Amino acid sequence: MSSTLSASTLLIVPLAPLAGALLAGIFGTALGGNRFGRSVSHTLTILGVFIAFVVSAMTLAAVVNDGAHFDETIYTWMTVGSFQMNVGFLIDPLTALMMSVVTFVSLMVHIYTIGYMADDDGYNRFFAYISLFTFSMLMLVMSNNFLQLFFGWEAVGLVSYLLIGFWFKRPTAIFANLKAFMVNRVGDFGFILGIGLVWAFTGTVHYKEVFAQAPQLATMLFPGTGWMLLTVTCICLFVGAMGKSAQFPLHIWLPDSMEGPTPISALIHAATMVTAGIFMVARMSPLFELSDTALSFVMVIGAITALFMGLVGIVQNDIKRVVAYSTLSQLGYMTVALGVSAYSAGIFHLMTHAFFKALLFLGSGSVIIAMHHNQDMRWMGGLRKYMPITWITFLAGTLALVATPFFSGFYSKDSIIEATAESVLPGSGFAHFAVVAGVFVTALYSFRAYFMVFHGPERYDQDPHAHHGHDDHGHGGKPHETPWVVTVPLILLAIPSVVIGYPYVEPMLYGNFFGDSIQVLAAHPTMVELKASFHGPLAMGLHAVQTLPFWLAVFGFVVAYYCYMVNTAMPAKAAKAFKPLYDILVNKFYMDWINENVIMRGARLLGTGLWKGADQTMIDGAVVNGSWRGIGWFAGIARWVQSGYLFHYALVMILGVLVLMTYFVWLNK
Repeated sequence: MSSTLSASTLLIVPLAPLAGALLAGIFGTALGGNRFGRSVSHTLTILGVFIAFVVSAMTLAAVVNDGAHFDETIYTWMTVGSFQMNVGFLIDPLTALMMSVVTFVSLMVHIYTIGYMADDDGYNRFFAYISLFTFSMLMLVMSNNFLQLFFGWEAVGLVSYLLIGFWFKRPTAIFANLKAFMVNRVGDFGFILGIGLVWAFTGTVHYKEVFAQAPQLATMLFPGTGWMLLTVTCICLFVGAMGKSAQFPLHIWLPDSMEGPTPISALIHAATMVTAGIFMVARMSPLFELSDTALSFVMVIGAITALFMGLVGIVQNDIKRVVAYSTLSQLGYMTVALGVSAYSAGIFHLMTHAFFKALLFLGSGSVIIAMHHNQDMRWMGGLRKYMPITWITFLAGTLALVATPFFSGFYSKDSIIEATAESVLPGSGFAHFAVVAGVFVTALYSFRAYFMVFHGPERYDQDPHAHHGHDDHGHGGKPHETPWVVTVPLILLAIPSVVIGYPYVEPMLYGNFFGDSIQVLAAHPTMVELKASFHGPLAMGLHAVQTLPFWLAVFGFVVAYYCYMVNTAMPAKAAKAFKPLYDILVNKFYMDWINENVIMRGARLLGTGLWKGADQTMIDGAVVNGSWRGIGWFAGIARWVQSGYLFHYALVMILGVLVLMTYFVWLNK
């Protein structure tokens, strides 16, 4: 690909998955008469995503190697006065990287789905949904204006609703997708307010034009207050990110999204939707950099999420929920990086996390298949000898997650921890404590899951809730390795999970990889300080053994090993000894209870008051019914006066004359 990017070539990236989604969704379902079988549907959708990945990879190579750049309008949807609503693409290093990550992880999920959803009646529909999900995320990351960004933002929310509730006959799935939809509406309300403020004070929604006016916005006050306009705008935008990227307190939808099939859990949590908020804040760096207050807000919210959501992961027994709370915690790390102006470190962690988190989710799905769709880790154990490929790839993902030196997660996660130590923004001290303490927490819940699933005594035949018998593959009820369509994506994801950090940490964090796509003020020299102490990836990995985070991770491993391999009675004893804390964690800090019993009931009470007091009493009673009653009363009097009887008219005339005479007599006194 030449250094000049072609609009027609770039259009292939989002439209190829969209074409696959439409063909499978129409002709592979009852909507189009079920003309396409399973093989045709998955072939079309996989082909569409594969084409998108190839073009994305070529685009990334052109951007990085040749300095290619693209920022043009593709289509003008509507013109209102001087305001244009356009569909356009902005292709720079940040976008090209996101395109490649999204399409690669999506391709792995598509292939994996062939094996995971093999027995599901909604096979074709699921492929249509995940391909449509990929299209939505690509439109989001490729946009060059807020309007298209909002379209992609809402589209991923809509398709996630369909995917989380894919098994719509399960009440828990319906509750989960409604919860995800409603919580995201709260975040999206803030997001659209932020976009509205941008448009109101700049007159445009095009990124380049908005960023050019950012210095002027930084000098303006929010009308009627003493607040800085840019601070209010950035916080509103970040509220949208809190919903999409599941930051406290708008995180409550993400664990429940595990009600969807495992492939979509991997796609939502690894490369799409939850990373949209991280990408958006990085894209808006020219705005956020001009408000220290907004940056501190971002940092503190991320720190709370990183530490406290990890703590909840320690007490989870569902293998997918452990990985889900891990996602919440790692998203908190990314958000902290954004708050300390280490945008490149946050995006780097987004990239490495996409690989090892997709690996962990798909590995969990492989285990679930082998365990006859049991997800409770208490009834697993000893799977290492039955599932060697799943075991070794899951271990690779776990080592990357806990930031083992030289694994991909180490380079990105350690860079974020170091960045918090260099920040001088208010709240940076708490953020540094949270991300350092989070290292121990991450190691504890990660190795807890690893040991409970793959080591120790075999417990798969002791599950009181399971039906024991022969499976459909002739293995007599024993766990077994999953088919190649499941294991090949695991291997392909394990490779970057292990190796991608070493070669890319220097160019992405300390080189000019991102160019002008991320802008950092000299007043926030976090990455400059880190660069001064960076001496290459090898030295960074070797130096790790002298740092506190490394030994906290080792300590987490030791505690997990002791509790789940040596003294298996210890967790129950600890839960009993620290029952108040244990109850808080099991109840997820009572956030769901607060949401359902305080916020929702308060909203319902307010709604009832507005309905009965304002709607029924004031509007229906006073305005609507009162108006016709008043007219009826007046009409009754008028009807009596206009009776048609002569003596009535004579009486009225006499009374009228009497009133007039009385009035004039009184007036002449």
